[in-house]
Amino acid sequence: MRKYDYLIVGAGLFGAVFAHEAGKRGKKCLVIEKRSHIAGNIYTEDQKGIQVHKYGAHIFHTSNEEVWQYVQQFAEFNHYVNSPIAVYKDELYNMPFNMNTFSKMWGVRTPAEAQEKIRSQIADLNIREPKNLEEQALSLVGRDVYEKLVKGYTEKQWGRDCKDLPAFIIRRLPLRFIYDNNYFNDPHQGIPKDGYTAMVQNMLGDTPVLLNTDFFEFQKANPDIAEKTVFTGMIDEYFGYEKGVLEYRSLRFEEEHLDCPNFQGNAVVNYTEREVPYTRIIEHKHFTFGQQPDTVITREYPKEWKKGDEPYYPINDDKNTALYQEYEKLAAQQPNVIFGGRLGLYRYFDMDKVIAAALDAVRKEFA
Repeated sequence: MRKYDYLIVGAGLFGAVFAHEAGKRGKKCLVIEKRSHIAGNIYTEDQKGIQVHKYGAHIFHTSNEEVWQYVQQFAEFNHYVNSPIAVYKDELYNMPFNMNTFSKMWGVRTPAEAQEKIRSQIADLNIREPKNLEEQALSLVGRDVYEKLVKGYTEKQWGRDCKDLPAFIIRRLPLRFIYDNNYFNDPHQGIPKDGYTAMVQNMLGDTPVLLNTDFFEFQKANPDIAEKTVFTGMIDEYFGYEKGVLEYRSLRFEEEHLDCPNFQGNAVVNYTEREVPYTRIIEHKHFTFGQQPDTVITREYPKEWKKGDEPYYPINDDKNTALYQEYEKLAAQQPNVIFGGRLGLYRYFDMDKVIAAALDAVRKEFA
């Protein structure tokens, strides 16, 4: 095989942005991907004209003007605004927590009434120094919002009782005293009309991509394939787990095709009771205002992660942060390897933050 300037491991956003920028600078790149498709966790699959988000809902939103202008090169975005619904028993609430939520919960109409209700509940609890996530959340939003909209959902996400979770996981719970269901505050928001896979394909352009290719096997067979490596896989796996295994939460998806034009009337509906095993149902057609005669839904189930499972959410507690810092030291001793993405940097990234991090890596590499 030919020699390349960069071997890019992973065809997700970080790898695709780096490949695009390196190619613009005349560098030869080869992308390898262990999955059977490009685009990583933002992969969308066209099913009868519906762009199905195969790894959970991904809504692009950003306050970073550079990133927003950057992605316009590769996709035309619609004006989708994320306004999820939360179901608790037989009650339906708007998210994020706003005046529509409080009005439904307590029958209040004004911000002053809602603020007083929350203030009085927090005062009655008399929590001075929260010892766990439950106390932290109660001290931020009071009992009603916590019990109905935070507790069960959080316990499902983490697989343990809120009393057994550290307080720092919930540093804040935004309360909005306006009638506005827009989940994000960012000025730019939307979803590519042709799906994320097409956007990533446009980023990769004519860069060669090898799918179903394991990096470690490929490296053994081709040790001198490239001058440098951009690695977006798990950093602990790169180093043979020599310092220990970094932990994650994982997900399981259950997809269903339904012979009806509209199942739930919204793209994302959260189920906040712990007794309901899934955290949310996604109806994909609503991301792009689809008018197809049938629909596709996905139920999302959180699950414990074990080595070999797909890692989704890094567990950035004290133990894992300290372990990652050990791997950071090892990474610093690898001048010909650039680590990136949520697995390479052991950090949960929104999409715009991945792109920004990739552009920063490019600037550093080609300064």
